[in-house]
Amino acid sequence: MSSLLYLIALILIICWAIGFFAYSLGGIIHILLILAVISILFRIIRGR
Repeated sequence: MSSLLYLIALILIICWAIGFFAYSLGGIIHILLILAVISILFRIIRGR
């Protein structure tokens, strides 16, 4: 389960990076970044 959360967070960060440089998704990309950070923090808090 934790590896799945890590994978989702990684995908969201990659999408954020692509959107940040392409400016194609506008404000939605920042929501993806926030979701990625929350996923990483959730994984850190729960432990391995």
